Amino acid sequence: MSSWYKRGTAFLALLLAMVMFMPAGFARHKEVKPDKILFIPHDNRPISDKQTAEVVQKLGYEVVVPPDNLLGNRENLGNPDALWTWIHANAKDAKAAVISSDSLVYGSLVGSRKHNYNKGEVLERASRFRQFRKENPKLPLYVFGSIMRTPRSGEASGHEEPKYYRSYGGDIFRYTVLSDKEEVEGLSRRETKEKAFLQELIPKKDLADWLGRRGKNYAVNEELIKLTRGNVFDYLVLGRDDNAPYCQTHMESRHLSESGKDLGKARFQTMAGIDEMAMLLMARAVNNLRRDVPFVYTRYNWGRGPNTVPAYSDEKINISIQDAIIAAGGMPVTSPARADLVLMVNTNPNGKTYEANARSNDGSEREGTKYFADLVSDYVGKGYPVGIADIAYANGADNALMEQLKKRKLLFKIRAYSGWNTPTNSSGFVIGEGMLVRNMKKDDVDALLLTRYLDDWGYQANVRNTIARQLTWLRGEGVYGSLDAKREAVSLRTQTMMKRFATENLPPFPSLEEIYVYFPWNRLFESDVQHQVYKEIHFFKK
Repeated sequence: MSSWYKRGTAFLALLLAMVMFMPAGFARHKEVKPDKILFIPHDNRPISDKQTAEVVQKLGYEVVVPPDNLLGNRENLGNPDALWTWIHANAKDAKAAVISSDSLVYGSLVGSRKHNYNKGEVLERASRFRQFRKENPKLPLYVFGSIMRTPRSGEASGHEEPKYYRSYGGDIFRYTVLSDKEEVEGLSRRETKEKAFLQELIPKKDLADWLGRRGKNYAVNEELIKLTRGNVFDYLVLGRDDNAPYCQTHMESRHLSESGKDLGKARFQTMAGIDEMAMLLMARAVNNLRRDVPFVYTRYNWGRGPNTVPAYSDEKINISIQDAIIAAGGMPVTSPARADLVLMVNTNPNGKTYEANARSNDGSEREGTKYFADLVSDYVGKGYPVGIADIAYANGADNALMEQLKKRKLLFKIRAYSGWNTPTNSSGFVIGEGMLVRNMKKDDVDALLLTRYLDDWGYQANVRNTIARQLTWLRGEGVYGSLDAKREAVSLRTQTMMKRFATENLPPFPSLEEIYVYFPWNRLFESDVQHQVYKEIHFFKK
């Protein structure tokens, strides 16, 4: 028997003995579970719920979300007590929690406007956070809530306010504009008379109901600030839902900001917008888990640029963007060379925001289009990680910009994009997503871009308008805001148009072979556009 054979046999015997007597924990490789993040969105819209969760899941986290039957929607205001039961049952082993206070107090964002709970009930639910903190003392808790919106009219409310707002919404809005202005700078004699006239015109019981709802919301938000001061929350942000430079939302935000100013922006902020808050706080949770502070450099289109006061907002866009960067756990920087995200903001040079269904959004080059596309091309060419906040139009992409990006083959050379709803929704979402994609594989980044291009560009800025014009062609009852009997036919027709859009504008990704479009809120305003890879993503609904 050769010496090498003897040595080999002895070595194998020794190795076998080591394995036999090794502790069980060392003998088998222990499976490492992904970190779990609890996430309670403020409703079940795709952008609020699964599209936000998807971004974080692509980083390998287990994002645990309540089942749809517990989340609010347009017609079901949600179940706050059931959500409290759910969060207690699922908090074990979580590494962070991102929570909508609207869901746990009222049931949902729409529930915060239309509920019939009394003040004692909503304050009691808010106080439950104290017990939850006692039971989970080490769980980082990031909470986002809303300061009730003040729609400009009944039509603008989308039927998400009490019924009387359809008749008196414009009058109520104007009344609060004057009330806010009276506090800030005073009213002229004419405005004083107008306010008195509106106070008589609006039915007293309706105005009392609307202001009473706001009073309950304000009391809850004051309580949330107190909870933050008492270290129940690690961070709290209160979003100013659709508002204007003067209105009730702006007034209440001023007072709440004053109430919590001692906490500093590292603990508490009020911000323009609301639907983007979940993405910002999910980014904050991940950044804190990674002990990371991403640097963000911001560049605007020429003209008004940072001084633009966009539609549905009450402040300059540069203020909103600075606040969003802080909310997401990042830091603004003044040099693109130092940045982890180069945020490029597509504003109109004249400082105005148009609607995506406007005739001007036909893809023709406008003032500022080529300049902005040149900027994007230059930054991408230098290797900077570019994200685009496309806010020249609200509720959809700027077709002229997208044509330029397609022509220059930049669509999948940038790292993040958003242009789906209000300007602050879009800028906030791309900030949160843009901070996180730098840690993702290229295929995952492309999949997220595809979702936004299909939704924001394909559907919101193009297909939605065409379908709206064709609604009368379809049989059955149904209109833009309530599809009803036309809902299935609209889905099929929209899918056909979306497939055509993808063929004409996007590379032949395998996931685009199947595109499905659903309307979970029974209206055309938002859709659930799914492509094959997107459908395969598993969402943890427990």
